[in-house]
Amino acid sequence: MANFIEVGHSKNIANFEDLISFCIAYGTTYNPANSNITITALQAKHAAALADLQAVKTAKTAIDNATNLREEIFAPCRLLSTRIISALEAVSPSKLTIDDAKTINRKIQGKKAPGGKKDPKGEVSPPPDPGTGDKGGTISTSQQSYDSLVDHYLKLKETLSQEPLYAPNEVELSIAGLTTLITNMQAANTGVINATTNFSNARITRDKTLYDESTGLVTAAFEVRKYVKSLFGTSSPQYKQVSKLQFKAIKS
Repeated sequence: MANFIEVGHSKNIANFEDLISFCIAYGTTYNPANSNITITALQAKHAAALADLQAVKTAKTAIDNATNLREEIFAPCRLLSTRIISALEAVSPSKLTIDDAKTINRKIQGKKAPGGKKDPKGEVSPPPDPGTGDKGGTISTSQQSYDSLVDHYLKLKETLSQEPLYAPNEVELSIAGLTTLITNMQAANTGVINATTNFSNARITRDKTLYDESTGLVTAAFEVRKYVKSLFGTSSPQYKQVSKLQFKAIKS
């Protein structure tokens, strides 16, 4: 459906260029009193529509790039947290520290806590997380959004920071390494959010340029048809030229 809609926008713009060409060919006969459909106004609308269409394509590419980067940064986080737990256990910290770290790791892994709906500390799994498709009831689906994973890693880092025995030589397992990872995770997530906002705004601008009821490209196309009809008549070849061009108001 999305591809069909995008093709629809492009087709409207392409047909509008044909419409302008016909109007120019009518010479001085084409002289509308409506300033919205003069040749100059039509050309300006066409140029703006092309620019706005390209802006949407550029914004969509930015979303794809930001999403790919975020997936790349988040991809190793589950394996890494498992390694962290092993590194923590290797230094024999207190049982409470191990339990806390394992609880957080379980949430990172998306696994159900032992015994069903409660974790070892007796905390009930949280309510559904909007946007994740979760129906509630288990940790396995309720805390797997990117925001949640960042939050879990912040809590894991805090837990590890309180354990003086935890000082691995491996950079990626160290507190400093976790700090860098969390910073990158947050930046990548923000990048997707900002790219999504830019894409949404670009679509709003494009849709206004093409489909505004007063000044939009499609509205102007229908006004041109009516004007050409008034100039040459319903059965004229000129009106047949412009009436065969299809324009549709498309809602994104």
